[in-house]
Amino acid sequence: MEKYIGKGVYGAIAIGKISVFKRKEVSVKRTRIEDTEQEKQRVEAAKALATEQLQEIYDKALKEVGEANAQIFEIHMMMLEDMDYNDSIQNIIDTQSVNAEYAVAVTSDNFAEMFSAMEDAYMKERAADIKDISNRLIRNLQSEGEDNSSSDDKVIICSDDLAPSETVLLDKDKVLAFVTSHGSSNSHTAILARNMNIPAIIGAGDEFLKAIKDGDDAIVDGFTGEIFINPDEETRARLIAKQQQDDEKKKLLQNLKGKENVTLDGKNINIYANIGSVDNIGAVLLNDAGGIGLFRSEFLYLESEDYPTEEQQFVAYKKVLESMAGKKVIIRTLDIGADKQVDYFGLKKEENPALGYRAIRICLTRPEVFKTQLRALYRASAYGNLGIMFPMITSVSELEKILAICEEVKSELVSEGVEISDKIELGIMIETPAAAVISDLLAPMVDFFSVGTNDLTQYTLACDRQNPELEDFIDTHHEAILRLIKMAADNAHNHGAWIGICGELAADTTLTETFMRMGIDELSVSPGFVLKVRDTVRSLDLSK
Repeated sequence: MEKYIGKGVYGAIAIGKISVFKRKEVSVKRTRIEDTEQEKQRVEAAKALATEQLQEIYDKALKEVGEANAQIFEIHMMMLEDMDYNDSIQNIIDTQSVNAEYAVAVTSDNFAEMFSAMEDAYMKERAADIKDISNRLIRNLQSEGEDNSSSDDKVIICSDDLAPSETVLLDKDKVLAFVTSHGSSNSHTAILARNMNIPAIIGAGDEFLKAIKDGDDAIVDGFTGEIFINPDEETRARLIAKQQQDDEKKKLLQNLKGKENVTLDGKNINIYANIGSVDNIGAVLLNDAGGIGLFRSEFLYLESEDYPTEEQQFVAYKKVLESMAGKKVIIRTLDIGADKQVDYFGLKKEENPALGYRAIRICLTRPEVFKTQLRALYRASAYGNLGIMFPMITSVSELEKILAICEEVKSELVSEGVEISDKIELGIMIETPAAAVISDLLAPMVDFFSVGTNDLTQYTLACDRQNPELEDFIDTHHEAILRLIKMAADNAHNHGAWIGICGELAADTTLTETFMRMGIDELSVSPGFVLKVRDTVRSLDLSK
């Protein structure tokens, strides 16, 4: 038996045989050609076919992992039309009189190297996207198309890494798990794996890939990141038992639907869901969430080619509120910048975008964009139970400006005869240490706080959460973070406000008791974690 260790990105157990992922190798030779115009026409035909292929992949991803996660394939289609990318290909064909395949391969190498050299971790990941679309173009030029070969048996897919398109094209009914020797937990592939509910481990190392072969028996433990090759009977028996226990837990969780989120000693907490699209509402209702604690409105902007209009936003917000039938829906105002870039905003390149021009800073300096969103939100408020939440707050003066703009928008709508709810709650995200430290000054101005633990961790520990090299340095349980959350909770309650947590830590059941003892009123998690957190809450006795 051999054991290898990587990083689990989806916790579950898979037992079966290994299938080493074989992609068609893209082999390109340089050939001198006479008719450069014909070669450029071949590129255009290959691009048209690639667009059709990517649209099919996007449609498949849309059904399986939702709109937000399918977006990468829209980005790939946009990359195919990138002027610089295409100009490079055409220039190489024209100036060197070479075949289209060679021009695409050289352009791919140059652009991938450029992205890989960037300091920003998110931009580094785009190198893989460039290679993915370039290889697709080359395969189309060579008339090889997609590699749809597959086995009839369920297998554990192992590879050096998987491109997002390769992950989506896997037949889920035939995949037990996948393991890669490389990869980052922030890559699109890791994100897609979590949303597709496929047990997955990344970063198992080059030695792992060299040691395995097709047909090897293996067990993947996505909880611990361990992979056992040709496991002995004791290991097999232990992990089969662990798998059965996990399956039983999942079945038992279904029995918690309709039950209260109440501890053994009678303390209640609200458990809401985080979503990024109207398409996710079904998952919220299916998992019996008490409301929506975070609707990421920026996806309306990320999915558009131009600023979404007031009417477009109103329709989306109205649909969410109506669908939740009176349950609380908290919509976060626009939060782009940093790792979420939108071309039509024309944001300048920044040395440190995580500390730069993002979120509420954009809204306050582009009031026309902010007011359009607020008008849509206030109009939609008449159709449900709305809370509006403002991100990246660092000062009282920012909040004063926000509240003044809100009053201005409300007055305009009332004067126009538009119906607005009189029960809208306004809140802010506590995701900077500054907001937590002055939470005693901010609490009297709002109805609620929501702690964004992802950014709060990043800013408190000075660790870029998009950088895979810093994963070992990011301690989400750091005492400084917990103290800041406790400070914000105390100050919220002292001034009549309530407080929730909507970051990743809300789903960390090892901290559920800690948060409840702090007095946290609400936890908002991915829909699939609602019942798991409810189960933990119902097992606690805070009187002890």
